[in-house]
Amino acid sequence: MQHRVALAASPTPAAEAAAAELRPLYPFVEFHEADMVVAMGGDGFLLQILHQMLDSRRILPVFGMNRGTIGFLMNEFRTELLFDRIRDARNFIIHPLSGHITTVSGERHHVPAINEISLLRETRQAAKLEVVVNGRTMLEELACDGVLVSTPAGSTAYNLSANGPILPLDSAMLALTPISPFRPRRWRGAIVPEATRVRFNVRDAAKRPVSAVADQREIRDVATVDIAIDRTRPLTLLFDPDQGLDERIAMEQFIV
Repeated sequence: MQHRVALAASPTPAAEAAAAELRPLYPFVEFHEADMVVAMGGDGFLLQILHQMLDSRRILPVFGMNRGTIGFLMNEFRTELLFDRIRDARNFIIHPLSGHITTVSGERHHVPAINEISLLRETRQAAKLEVVVNGRTMLEELACDGVLVSTPAGSTAYNLSANGPILPLDSAMLALTPISPFRPRRWRGAIVPEATRVRFNVRDAAKRPVSAVADQREIRDVATVDIAIDRTRPLTLLFDPDQGLDERIAMEQFIV
């Protein structure tokens, strides 16, 4: 069966030029008619497309082609045989995080994250956080620049830059990684089952304000953040058979 494919392009010269090459070659349809999306751009644009789908609750498989900088989540850009590549692509299912955030003023927010949810200090004052795992206080006070919870798909992004572990895509684990921890000095994070529920309580939030960032969305002056995996809205990424996301994540462990 021929897929009905929509084309989305990042508003950058490289992505728009690539999309202009593709449009005369293939019978693309509008997004509301599609059952699959080709995304032209970089990793950030792909995350933006996935978040738009989560917000609209119309979630389609996405075949990304790199017209950005790194393109870790993307396939190589080629104009030829695009629909054949889509037909032969490997499916990778990823589950986003769900963050329930309460601010100091009492506002409540529900935000998804595909890579990670991070807490970051807003001022020169170190953040002080209570870390609660499955209802049990594991760290009464973590003094740090911040902390994050990462999915396997996001473990090679900000998590890796913060010296967090790389998680295989099928590991069913989450990485809990501190950012520049000051106390306790010897705590370097944890790997927990994906069914784990993590809560951060901000201590002395008025003096030491903390923001929460879910991928690209920031909420400032938070008081509590509850994080859990969301298995109700799976996302599907498509890759050429020789460019699987699982293989890329595995290979990152050998890059020096």
